[in-house]
Amino acid sequence: MSALLSGAPDQEDDALFTRLRDLALVEPEALTVGLDEAAAAAMLAAHAEDLAEALRVARARVMALRAPLTGPDPLALLDAPAARKRHGDSRDAAARAEQQLAARANAARLLARLDDLIAPLVPRYFAVERRLG
Repeated sequence: MSALLSGAPDQEDDALFTRLRDLALVEPEALTVGLDEAAAAAMLAAHAEDLAEALRVARARVMALRAPLTGPDPLALLDAPAARKRHGDSRDAAARAEQQLAARANAARLLARLDDLIAPLVPRYFAVERRLG
């Protein structure tokens, strides 16, 4: 959650982003050059498992990032009666709303970055699985 408040990805996010970027650089055909059929199949199977595991981790992170996006509306306090808005507690409510909005914006940015990294890997994963038969 610290990444959501700071606006920057944490070390775990950075590691995941790097892993996804690295996997996007791997061409499955290049993995099998010069290998016999059995070795090529084993190499592709290992690559498919690596892709699947990275996508599972990314999916879990996507789910975590979606939580602030689907939570209570931070602007709901605008619907409060005027007397409540003018009360001293409204400062606390406004500060909480500000934090919630900042967390939501940061989660959306991280989610967009993650989606951009995941997008090319999904079709690649299924292409490798089809090649494995």
